[in-house]
Amino acid sequence: MRIAVASGKGGTGKTLVSANLAAAAMVDLVDLDVEEPNAYLYFGEGETSTLPVNRPVPSIDEDKCNLCGECARVCAFGALVRLPSRIHVYEELCHGCGACTRLCPQEAIIEVGHEIGELIRTRAGSRQLTYGRLRVGEPIAVPLIQAVKEALPMQRMTIADCPPGTSCLMVEAVRGSDYVIMVTEPTPFGAHDLILAADVLDRLSIPHGVVINKDGPGSGNIEEICADRDIAILSRIPFRRDIAERHARGKLLDRPEDRRRFLVLWDAARREMKI
Repeated sequence: MRIAVASGKGGTGKTLVSANLAAAAMVDLVDLDVEEPNAYLYFGEGETSTLPVNRPVPSIDEDKCNLCGECARVCAFGALVRLPSRIHVYEELCHGCGACTRLCPQEAIIEVGHEIGELIRTRAGSRQLTYGRLRVGEPIAVPLIQAVKEALPMQRMTIADCPPGTSCLMVEAVRGSDYVIMVTEPTPFGAHDLILAADVLDRLSIPHGVVINKDGPGSGNIEEICADRDIAILSRIPFRRDIAERHARGKLLDRPEDRRRFLVLWDAARREMKI
């Protein structure tokens, strides 16, 4: 089973929650924020294994190709262009859907692997930490997120640290989760983007609850949104300087009351999931 930790915007404390929750509950952690993975900073890295991750891109057999242009016509992303003497492939635009390969009347297209990043596994005590790292300059991250999710053992409980926002990266990261913890903050941007994230999860029919980070003045607006939408507030993390300092240094929270707070959050999420 998988509990995803997401947020409508960056900087709300998503990784703070996911790392400390995984540590308190002693479960596996996966970092799906492949553009900038940082959950490993909280645990250090033990024995590590790394595997390259590829996505399929078309390769044209010029001996078979008759320049009919059917591949360029069916490509929804403009990754193939018919030139006077050849078909040019823009690998950075290709989404690997395979339409050109399947519909080429000359069978002149094969798929080859284009490396987009790496899948990394390491141990943090009794926990397994899995994450992906996108290669610099690669514009498409969804296939890497999919590869990381496919590598997870299905029988183990896992906390997933998801990309921020409500883009296709966040959608792919939360897809298939049993529950989503949305981390928000009592600011106008936090409230606005919480609504966007809740709308996405409603469309995906994934149950979800809220953690208010930096709780304090201004949290009333978040409470009103949650009440209007019947979203459970699972936990509140106070607006304290020592929390910000430890988080900025990549350290888990060490006060006993903070550990208890994440254990209570874990129990609250499991109750919402009815397990």
